Amino acid sequence: MSGRSAHGDTDGFTEFVASRGPALLRMALALTADRGLAEDLVQEALTRAVSRWGKLIRDGDPERYIRALMLNETRSQWRRRARRQEVITDEVPEPVASGATEHGVAHRIDMADILKHLSPRQRAIIYLRYYEDMSVAETATLMRCSPGTVKRQSFDALNRIRRLAPELMPDNDATEQEAT
Repeated sequence: MSGRSAHGDTDGFTEFVASRGPALLRMALALTADRGLAEDLVQEALTRAVSRWGKLIRDGDPERYIRALMLNETRSQWRRRARRQEVITDEVPEPVASGATEHGVAHRIDMADILKHLSPRQRAIIYLRYYEDMSVAETATLMRCSPGTVKRQSFDALNRIRRLAPELMPDNDATEQEAT
């Protein structure tokens, strides 16, 4: 039985969504920092992909195409926001009082909250490099920028994360002092 519909050849599309949907949603969450927007982004990308599913399968990498759709849509949203004069600053908000219980449970660092303090482009690059384990070259290709841009944005984002959550990163000064 063929999986043809009004949208074309959809053999394997449902299975693809079931298996890769969670990874696509994680990427969308990293890009948007908002669950509702992330779900909309994935749905829009999958809606556009299903109409070309047969060709995407023949070309061999439908997930790469869908990820590119998601990045392109996110870039468009960034541009629309930039036109509205949204300003991103380097200022870190005052920390909220610790939620530690009386039993001394250390407060949990929520990476999603930390990623919200990065620029959208930095979020995308950090997600692709460290969550999806893509190389600099693969990230540059998907983001349509130079490898140097990926390296610089990664460097800047990691420095920002170090300032926001130093407990996530090894402290070089403390390590050097302990060695002496």
